Amino acid sequence: MSIDTATGAEAPAELSSTRVKDIFSHIAKKYERFNAVSSFGAYKVWLARMAHLAPIGPNDDVLDIAGGTGDVTFTMARMLHPRHIQCTDLVPEMLDVARMHYERGAAHGVPVDFEVVDGQNMPYANESYDAITMAYGIRNMPERERALAEILRVLKPGGHLVCLEFSTPPNPAWRTLYLFYLKHLIPFWGNVVTGDREGFVYLSKSIRAFPNQRELAHMMEQAGFVNVTWKNCTGGIAAIHVAQKPA
Repeated sequence: MSIDTATGAEAPAELSSTRVKDIFSHIAKKYERFNAVSSFGAYKVWLARMAHLAPIGPNDDVLDIAGGTGDVTFTMARMLHPRHIQCTDLVPEMLDVARMHYERGAAHGVPVDFEVVDGQNMPYANESYDAITMAYGIRNMPERERALAEILRVLKPGGHLVCLEFSTPPNPAWRTLYLFYLKHLIPFWGNVVTGDREGFVYLSKSIRAFPNQRELAHMMEQAGFVNVTWKNCTGGIAAIHVAQKPA
């Protein structure tokens, strides 16, 4: 089933895919600044925790889906030093920024290749990668079950998916405050930093419509993953799910 990622309602996949391309192609050069401002720097802590939880070793080939400007790729390279990382994204303009960082040494010597790829329809062979990382990606995919099936297909047996995504704070008071921030201040900061308020209205809606921690874990299990766990970040504003392909 394909959905409108802003609402969760059934809709043609092209609706969300076209919208995501339009939004992120326009804000690519300011995306990192927005993340820093809107999260008060917390997103860097989340990335570091993602690396701490990622079962990635020096001999591993890693695929980064929805890699954007390279935040996850370069965090994994700096902290874990895998053999190779394939950084992919749907939006070429985002990867252009990632390439610029790579040329300036952001990968700390780890070989990285960049490719425009739709995570719902990947061009890679079965059982190609030891680990797959993804941050803020599956929320923007209208065919999420298909994306998880593709991830499972290209992972080697026993390999892991490590997924950082916005989620739902379990504490009611914190959740209420967070939802207020999402609805009113995310579009405000988006407009201040990028001049694109409507793009961040979409971002806010897509976060609010996204499944919570337990529901996302269930989706992964339904796709065929095992040993699915998650760790909350900043009281559940975001969560890091780790899931394994059966060996």
